[in-house]
Amino acid sequence: MHMLLVITGGVVLLGIFMLFGRLWGGDAAGMTVAARVFIPVWLLVALINMWVGVTKAGYTVGQELPILLVVFALPAAIAAMLAWQLVRA
Repeated sequence: MHMLLVITGGVVLLGIFMLFGRLWGGDAAGMTVAARVFIPVWLLVALINMWVGVTKAGYTVGQELPILLVVFALPAAIAAMLAWQLVRA
């Protein structure tokens, strides 16, 4: 359940990035930059989530690593696809 909430939070954060990209950039180029900036920011958030799981929840790095990959990959893949689609448009 926690993993689903974190992934959902990532997609919501991507939406916020895209909104600000649209507001500040005014066009698809601003939204593309926002999607590209989101990916390293989301990696940092996912790593912090893993660190909390290891230090506070008592999981091992080996247990948390697959979760990190899924939690990072889904919102990052959506961001990459959006950036790719916006560049093509």
